[in-house]
Amino acid sequence: MERTRSKELYAEALRLMPGGVNSPVRAFRAVGGEPVFFARGEGPYVWDVDGNRYIDFVASWGPLILGHAHPAVVEAVCRAARQGMTFGAPTEAESTLARMILEAFPAMERVRFVNSGTEAAMSALRLARAYTSRPKVVKMQGGYHGHADALLVQAGSGVATFGLPDSPGVTEGMARDTLVVPYNDLAAVEALFAQIGDEIAAVIVEPVAGNMGVVLPQEGYLEGLRRLTQEHGALLILDEVITGFRLAYGGAQTLWGLAPDLTCLGKVIGGGLPVGAYGGRAEVMALVAPEGPVYQAGTLSGNPLAMAAGIATLEELRKPGAYERLAALGRRWAQGLAARAKEAGIPLQVNAIGSMMTAFFTEEPVRDYASAKRSDAARYARFFHAMLQRGVYLAPSQFEASFVSLAHTPEVVDAALEAAGEAFRNLAAS
Repeated sequence: MERTRSKELYAEALRLMPGGVNSPVRAFRAVGGEPVFFARGEGPYVWDVDGNRYIDFVASWGPLILGHAHPAVVEAVCRAARQGMTFGAPTEAESTLARMILEAFPAMERVRFVNSGTEAAMSALRLARAYTSRPKVVKMQGGYHGHADALLVQAGSGVATFGLPDSPGVTEGMARDTLVVPYNDLAAVEALFAQIGDEIAAVIVEPVAGNMGVVLPQEGYLEGLRRLTQEHGALLILDEVITGFRLAYGGAQTLWGLAPDLTCLGKVIGGGLPVGAYGGRAEVMALVAPEGPVYQAGTLSGNPLAMAAGIATLEELRKPGAYERLAALGRRWAQGLAARAKEAGIPLQVNAIGSMMTAFFTEEPVRDYASAKRSDAARYARFFHAMLQRGVYLAPSQFEASFVSLAHTPEVVDAALEAAGEAFRNLAAS
């Protein structure tokens, strides 16, 4: 495929924006080469500026669970835009979407809309610290909860350790109150609570990790986090920015029967427009301004276009059979990749649940960030470009998820699997 216009646009973008992009992973640094510039999307497909068509498994990193330009979402956004794109004042649509979310998530009694998943996580942690009057929070190594300073930390040496700044501009003081433990290691969390439990305000975790690639929780892990936080008076925050409405209508917490104190949402609830939300128990949310002293505000929070897109998306998702179809498509994609890799003699671990999946180029099971990092990222990069040349767009990083949508069909998935079979055979021969 020729991508002459993409190359020209990228050269111009490099002069205008850092790295030529507005979010780092878009720059293809993890896979090499130059990013593709897209012009439009429809259903399961995207077209680049050179006219090449691709089957899309990125779905704008998860929000487009209905596919691109779904007619109901497009009509809802156009209708809202004709009535006014922003007011900086309350609208009925905010209450409508809030009611739909609270009905879907039994543990959430109140919700506050923000503009991104980063805002949601940042605000939830501030609220947890205020509610508990404690300074420290626990996150998982490789877990990503947005780019707020307190969450851009990495683990130091040791199983459970104080965080170290993971980005210039984040001070050691800011990172000091963030504690980092391995995902799926309940014993490490237990040890941390035994040591300084009275200082820990909250544990924040993706119920299914999505930013080290898809990594599922081991049996009893999430339930153990719920038990430990309750025993020590800390809050459990489930970051369901990816999994919320993606894995089930009530998110991953309904699959595991969990009742977190706070939940962070984003992506799907905006139907492709910028949005985030955090919510939880009424007594905790009562601390949020103007009802309480914990300040958080946003000019475009609850934007009418995002609310309209979210409402239309959730209305489609609550139709009978939606999640069964998504799960069937997800199984077809995940199992098909695993089978074709095996036929070609390519070591591949496929972690999948519902409509999200990551294929890790490794022989060992992937259970945490350390095992994910042992994957062959260079081989993934070659696979990525081989698929791109065959008209299949995957995430330009080994450590991200792929997504199917309701716009995908078995025939579309099978076409992508045929391309994958060819790509795997070429990898095996090289």
